[in-house]
Amino acid sequence: MRWESAGEGEYTLENIERPARGTTVTLHLREGEDDLLESFRVRSIISKYSDHISLPVMMRKEGEGEEDAAASDELEAVNKASALWARSKNEISDEDYREFYKHVAHDFDETLAWAHNQVEGTQSYTTLLYVPKRAPFDLWDREQRHGVKLYVKRVYIMDDAEQLMPNYLRFVRGVVDSDDLPLNISREILQQNRQIDTIRAASVKRVLTMLEHMATDDKEKYAEFWNSFGNVLKEGPGEDFANKERIAKLLRFGSTHEESQGQDVALDDYVARMKEGQDKIYYLTGESRKAVANSPHLQVFRKQGIEVLLLWDRVDEWMMSFLNEYDGKQMESVAKGDLDLGELEDAEAKEKTEQAAKDYADLVAKMKDLLADKVKEVRVTHRLTDSPSCLVVEQHDMAMSMQKLLRQAGHSVPDVQPVLEINPEHPLVTGLNAESDEARFADWTHVLFDQAMLAEGGQLEDPAAFVARINDLLQRADAQTN
Repeated sequence: MRWESAGEGEYTLENIERPARGTTVTLHLREGEDDLLESFRVRSIISKYSDHISLPVMMRKEGEGEEDAAASDELEAVNKASALWARSKNEISDEDYREFYKHVAHDFDETLAWAHNQVEGTQSYTTLLYVPKRAPFDLWDREQRHGVKLYVKRVYIMDDAEQLMPNYLRFVRGVVDSDDLPLNISREILQQNRQIDTIRAASVKRVLTMLEHMATDDKEKYAEFWNSFGNVLKEGPGEDFANKERIAKLLRFGSTHEESQGQDVALDDYVARMKEGQDKIYYLTGESRKAVANSPHLQVFRKQGIEVLLLWDRVDEWMMSFLNEYDGKQMESVAKGDLDLGELEDAEAKEKTEQAAKDYADLVAKMKDLLADKVKEVRVTHRLTDSPSCLVVEQHDMAMSMQKLLRQAGHSVPDVQPVLEINPEHPLVTGLNAESDEARFADWTHVLFDQAMLAEGGQLEDPAAFVARINDLLQRADAQTN
């Protein structure tokens, strides 16, 4: 039988006689497509799309010069005709896995870990997934497609099939080979395919399991992974609610415990060290490690020996808006809302603060009037031990570091007024309470606000005015001394 078509939706069938069994396919090229006659072009296409099918694809050998002209009638296999992932795991050595990673990921470096699984049942598919050692240069390029390669019955379908892996796991490399998907599947169909959803969910679980084993069995290797891909994994709590608890277990943070310099503290480590009666996990976000480690918000926590997690990456504030609790314990920012230490709070200190709030009520009201266009409220606090003042935002407001980041990126940010908290035991505050000179009182009030803003990494509306006030106050202090 002969089937013939011009590729325009119609075809003809005709019974013919053939001298031998088999099928012959004859393709006629359109004008301008002569490059498809080049041997190198044809070999490249076969190698890309049919390298792993079980049958060999044969082409005539290319002769080099007159001596090899006779070789042009000899045939050679162009494709490998084998797929490593289709073989049993018992037949594949670690070296084979590593070499295949370099081939599939186009990476000269070693892989950190891999997971090879063959699934049979209502669906039949194979996955071979790798975790790279180093981040690719285009990891943060949103226009660049990331993902794993999709095959159907060993036939290559597409590169970087992002529907098979969520965005927060875009560093994963490897292949997914399905026996059930159609060969003509497109990216649009992938977005609305239940089989793809099943494969994706199972693949995510395997990658998370792989990372969990690495974090438990090889902490040094996991630290290497975290340094390369930690910021990407932090996108997980906001993208994958179903696996949020598992992702949270994999996250690493800085901490005031032993003043760790890097991000090496897991939430389980923090929970294991929580003080008796502590029911919250405390954390602080900022622009840099030095900024958060030296923040005035930590003073009362250091005094009472309560550990605080330190976060200084750009994605952290966004991530914590989704990570509200862990292991049944609420996550609470030490720079938001009115500080409540619960059972950890010293009853005597709490009573002392309440009395100070009454004693300084007139001072607080006067400062609020002066800073009415800058702060939402002025109040006495017990979170400070060494600093005279600090700024906090309400519990559900955007952190000041996040506001600054969005402004720098050109986004419009709602006007959120912070709360100015003052330390009633600090000499500057007690001196301000006794100040009778209205001009000097106003200068000191603005200085306390401005220095609290600087401590938060914020920007002053009028830096020159701040400098002028400081110089004037220093001159007055020097005159009084002399």
